[in-house]
Amino acid sequence: MSELDVIKSQITYLQVWLGIMVVTDISLFGWLVTNAGVAPLRLVLGCSVAAIAITAGIFFLHRRIERHITSLREL
Repeated sequence: MSELDVIKSQITYLQVWLGIMVVTDISLFGWLVTNAGVAPLRLVLGCSVAAIAITAGIFFLHRRIERHITSLREL
């Protein structure tokens, strides 16, 4: 495999995980909005922490994908 093919494969793999993280994040926020008033406090706090962590993960994964795309320009 050439270096270009390896980087393209890595970008595709990372994009799959980015999509999974986005769907999970949307689901967490949706659950939080609909159940914030009726769910126990520990569940609301846990969901909030998870949503914040996944949102941060999305941001960092997106930056990593951008760096891979930038490295393609140099090839």
